Amino acid sequence: MEPKVDFIIIGAQKAGTTALFDYMGEHPQIGLSDVKEVHFFDDEARDWDAPDYDAYHAHFNLADRSRRWGEATPIYLYWKNSIERIAAYNPRARLIILLRDPVERAWSHWKMEFARGAETNPFAWCIRQGRARLFDADPWGFHREFSYVERGFYGEQIARVLAHFPAEQLLILQSNELDIAPEGTLRRISLFLDAPPPPPMRSRRVHEAQPMTYPSSLTTEDVALLRRLYGADMAQLADLTGLRFW
Repeated sequence: MEPKVDFIIIGAQKAGTTALFDYMGEHPQIGLSDVKEVHFFDDEARDWDAPDYDAYHAHFNLADRSRRWGEATPIYLYWKNSIERIAAYNPRARLIILLRDPVERAWSHWKMEFARGAETNPFAWCIRQGRARLFDADPWGFHREFSYVERGFYGEQIARVLAHFPAEQLLILQSNELDIAPEGTLRRISLFLDAPPPPPMRSRRVHEAQPMTYPSSLTTEDVALLRRLYGADMAQLADLTGLRFW
């Protein structure tokens, strides 16, 4: 049987996946893709009736079976059909999810897109009227840049994951755990992947918001709005995982 990728960090964006990928690169029994975000299972240009997995495997040295091989593409948790495609590829894959307070995540996401020049509108508009932009996206309702609110519906997204994977193949972590206790978090991940404990690791932060003047601030009105929007989903997340952010 052809070897396959063992694990995937599937999300969430702006929740510490880059730092986690960086940490995991120091583990001698964990092998990672040659780029952090492979963007295979969210690629709508591929023929998903007959996907070319050789193109995916070219990012790994799967012949080396002394390691657990994986990648980190945080859009997979959110993107339409990505989870179904991963399940079709390897139903035994182990999936890692890092979650962050969805309000903080949305704000951090907006700052990233504004700093990149992809976004020119203020945050308050983006999380209100700006959500209508997703209706013009392809696939409908999904947008890579402007999905500030939508990527934070974790309960709905994890329910979709659990429709395709058993709970024992899913490890859900909070981003602040990685910040506060990276070695403990890496030990949990190593155990989850059936890998030896990790070596000592120094704390680090990567891809923090670019220092610049932003035309918006996160207001109490914005926070209240987003918490209302996420209320039912937060209850679903708690039912599925026991996690709550407020």
